[in-house]
Amino acid sequence: MRLTPFAAMVIAAPLLLASATALAHNPLTTTGTERIPALLSALLLAGFWLCYTVGALRTPAGRMRALLFHATAVITVLTLFGPLDDWAETSTAMHMTQHMLLMVVIAPLWVLARPLPQLAAAGGRAGRYLWEPFLKLAARPMLAAYLHAAAIWFWHTPYFYMLAVENAWWHAVEHACFLLTAGPFWWAVLRANPRTTPWALLALLFTLMHTGFLGALLTFAQQPLYGEARDLQDQQLAGLIMWVVGAIPYLLAAGWCGLRWYRQLVRRMEAAERG
Repeated sequence: MRLTPFAAMVIAAPLLLASATALAHNPLTTTGTERIPALLSALLLAGFWLCYTVGALRTPAGRMRALLFHATAVITVLTLFGPLDDWAETSTAMHMTQHMLLMVVIAPLWVLARPLPQLAAAGGRAGRYLWEPFLKLAARPMLAAYLHAAAIWFWHTPYFYMLAVENAWWHAVEHACFLLTAGPFWWAVLRANPRTTPWALLALLFTLMHTGFLGALLTFAQQPLYGEARDLQDQQLAGLIMWVVGAIPYLLAAGWCGLRWYRQLVRRMEAAERG
C-alpha cells in the first residue's frame, strides 16, 4: 500500500502529540502554567501543517518537496515538545541546540520545501495578507539579516534568556521570534534572484560573524552569564555549538551564494563579449 504525504501527516501528527514518552512537554499531558502556551504552540503548528496539507490536495507539490515539508514538521514537533525542550530548562548547551535547530535547520528546510503555492491554495486571499509582509522583507536580505540578528542578541542577553527559561509564555514567544525572523532571512538567501544574490551573500557573512562572536563570548567567558546555578562548562559547550556547529549551514549557504554570483558574473561577461 502506497503511503501519501497526507496519510503520513494524518498518522504521524496524533502519534507525536499523544506520546508522553517521546514528548516531554506534550501539550495534552502538560499541567500547570505551561499547558496553555504549549497547547497554543501545538495548535499553531498543527494549523500550519494542516493548511499546507489541504493546499497540497488542491495544488500538488512534488514528492520530494512534500516529503521535505512533512519531515521538517516532524522535526519541529520533536524540537519544541520533545525531551530537548525539557533539557533546555537546565542546560545552556541543550537550550542552544534547540535555538540552532529552529534557526539553521528547520527554517531553511521549510524554505527549501517551497510551501507557498500550497499555503496559497489553502489560505486564499486572506492568507496572502499574512505572508506578503514576510515576502517583502525577504526581498531585502540585509534588512532580514538585521532583524534576525536583533532577535538572536535580544534573547541571548542574560535577563531575557532567563525570562524565557522561567516563563513558558515568553519561551513560546522566543521560539516564534526565531522562526519568524529566520524564515525571511533564509528565504532571502536561498531564493535570491540575480539582483539580490550579492546582498544575500553579504547577509550570510554578517550573520556568520555576529553569531560567531556571540558564540565566542559564551565560550571564553570566565563565569556563567545566565546565573550562578548554571554550569560554566555547559555554557562553553553552548558557545561552541553556536560558534562551530551552527556556522556550518551559513558557510554552506555562503559557498552556494558565492558560486551563483560567480556564474552570474561569467554569464554577463560572456553576453557582453558576444554583444
